[in-house]
Amino acid sequence: MKKLGQHFLVDRRIIARIVDYASIDREDRVLEIGPGTGNLTEALSERAGTIFAIEVDANLATSLEGRFQNVSVLRGDALRVPLPDYNKIVSNLPYQISSKITFRLLERPFDLAVLMYQREFAERMVARPGTKEFGRLTLNVALRAEAEILERVPRGAFRPMPQVESAIVRLRPRENRIPVDERAFDDLTRGLFSMRRKKVKRSLAAMGVPSEILSRIDPDLLERRPQELFLEEVVDLARSVSRR
Repeated sequence: MKKLGQHFLVDRRIIARIVDYASIDREDRVLEIGPGTGNLTEALSERAGTIFAIEVDANLATSLEGRFQNVSVLRGDALRVPLPDYNKIVSNLPYQISSKITFRLLERPFDLAVLMYQREFAERMVARPGTKEFGRLTLNVALRAEAEILERVPRGAFRPMPQVESAIVRLRPRENRIPVDERAFDDLTRGLFSMRRKKVKRSLAAMGVPSEILSRIDPDLLERRPQELFLEEVVDLARSVSRR
């Protein structure tokens, strides 16, 4: 069964490892997005105190309601419904909302998240500067959290089988976020990586940054390309640009 483009995780060994990765115990209040047929939900219910399962598909939500004593099913779109009080997030995310839901989750405090993504998306989340995968997603995640790929998951672990491989990612929110105007940071990374083949100086000029501001930025940064910059350097650029 496939609903709304979702592929359901059926490999019990991988499900068990996901729960282990999240170190779930009875003190935890777990948010699960896209529970689908409830395979991961069942494993979580055996270890967690409470699970909040957000499901947009009415038939799937109905099939989950009342099935597990400690699971509350929340009907609706995970990008829009009010989020409950949780401390961990464990989900096989619907891949079509990966970026939007990740940044919605990173706006709120939590202890850790163990999330399933399309493999290419996961590799972009954890990419190193200088690689082709490194980009705006990498930087915006890194500003807010530490991300690591725990394991890659084959297509055969899902039903129906997707055309892409997947990966399990653990996110730990940064205890002390680097102080920067996050809107300015987001605008800067969007502009730089829309022109990723250009050097930073040319990109900033194209974005309307005045020459007097450019003259106060480290020339070494201006001569590099966006994918060659480290997080702290992009933060410095965002601070410089936002002062204009």
